[in-house]
Amino acid sequence: MQFEFESLSKPLRDAISLMGYQKPTPIQREVIPLALQGFDIMGQAQTGTGKTAAFAIPIVEMAKSQDRAIALVMTPTRELSMQVKQEFFALSRFKNLRVYSFYGGTMVQRDLELLSRAIPNIVVGTPGRLKDLIQRNALVLNEIQFLVLDEADMMLDLGFIEDVEWIISKTAKDRQSFLFSATIPKQVQELAKKFLKPEYKFVKVISQELYPMIEERVIKLSSSGQKLTELERLLREYSEERIIVFVKTRKDAKELTNWVRSQGFSAVALHGDMTQKKRENALKLFKEGKTNIVIATDVASRGLDIKNVGLVINFHIPENPEVYIHRIGRTGRIGAKGKAFSLVSPEESKALYRIKKLRQKVSA
Repeated sequence: MQFEFESLSKPLRDAISLMGYQKPTPIQREVIPLALQGFDIMGQAQTGTGKTAAFAIPIVEMAKSQDRAIALVMTPTRELSMQVKQEFFALSRFKNLRVYSFYGGTMVQRDLELLSRAIPNIVVGTPGRLKDLIQRNALVLNEIQFLVLDEADMMLDLGFIEDVEWIISKTAKDRQSFLFSATIPKQVQELAKKFLKPEYKFVKVISQELYPMIEERVIKLSSSGQKLTELERLLREYSEERIIVFVKTRKDAKELTNWVRSQGFSAVALHGDMTQKKRENALKLFKEGKTNIVIATDVASRGLDIKNVGLVINFHIPENPEVYIHRIGRTGRIGAKGKAFSLVSPEESKALYRIKKLRQKVSA
C-alpha cells in the first residue's frame, strides 16, 4: 500500500487509492495515528498541507453508517465547506456514509427538505447556517462522536465565536474533537482549553516546510501608479499560467477585474459582494480553464483547493503578515512548483517589513 497506514480498512484504502494519494503529508503523518488512538488534537497548519484529509481519514475510518449525525465539521466559509464535503464524500465512497454540507447564501428551505428526507452521518457547514438548522430542530447533534473546527482563527476573525460555542454546547460531551488553525493566537488557545480534552495533542507543521517549491519575488516600485503597468507585464509574461491576483477590498476587485478585461485578458472577480451562485460560477470557469485569471480579496486566500495555480500576485500587500502566508499558499500546493510575486509601493514598505519579520521568526 502506498499511503503507509496499513491499519486502515480496505474500503478506505481503496478510496484513498482512487483519489491518487501517494504518501502522507507531514500533517497527515502526525495527526492520523494520534486520531486513530482517540486523542483530541490541535493542529497548526496552513492550507495546502493536506490537513483536511488529516482529520477526514481517521473520522471516515472510525465512523459507521447509522441513522444519526456522528461527525460535525465547522468551517468559516462556504467554499471551504464545499471542499471539505467533497473530501469526505470521496473518502467514504465505499463506506455508505451520508455526507451533507450546509452554508449561507443558499435557500434554507433546500436544507430543510434535505434533512426531512435523510439524516446525514457527516455534517459540514458554516456556523450561521448550522445554528439556524439546529434552532429549527432540523439538525440534532447530541450524539456527535467527532467534532472539527477548521480554520479556527479565521472563524474568530469573522466574528463567529459565539455561534461556534453555542453549537458546540449542543454536541455530546464525550466526543473526540479536532481544532485546526493556521495561527494560534490567544483566543484560539482559549477556545482549545474550552472544548478539547486536557490531554489533547498539539501538532504543528512549520511554515518553512510548507512552501519549499514557491519562488517568492518582491518587485519594488517607485509609486503605486506603476502597479497597473507592472501587472499587465506579468499577466502577459505568464499568460499560460493560472493566476490569482490579490487586492485589498471588494471595490478594488471589481475595478481591477474591469481594467484587466479592458487590456484584453479573460478574468473573473472573487469577493464578498458576489452572490453564492456568481462565486461558484467564477470558480468553475477558473477550475475548468475557461479563464486563467482571478482577481480576489482575501475571502479566497484560505480554503480554496484550486489545483495548478502557477502564480500568485499580491497587487496590494496585506497589513497582516500571516495573510501573506495564506495567500501564497494558493500556489505550490503539496509539493508542486509555484511563484508568488508582490508589487510593493513605497507606502507598503512597513507591511513588507512585517512579512519579513514573520518569516524570520518562523524559520528560527
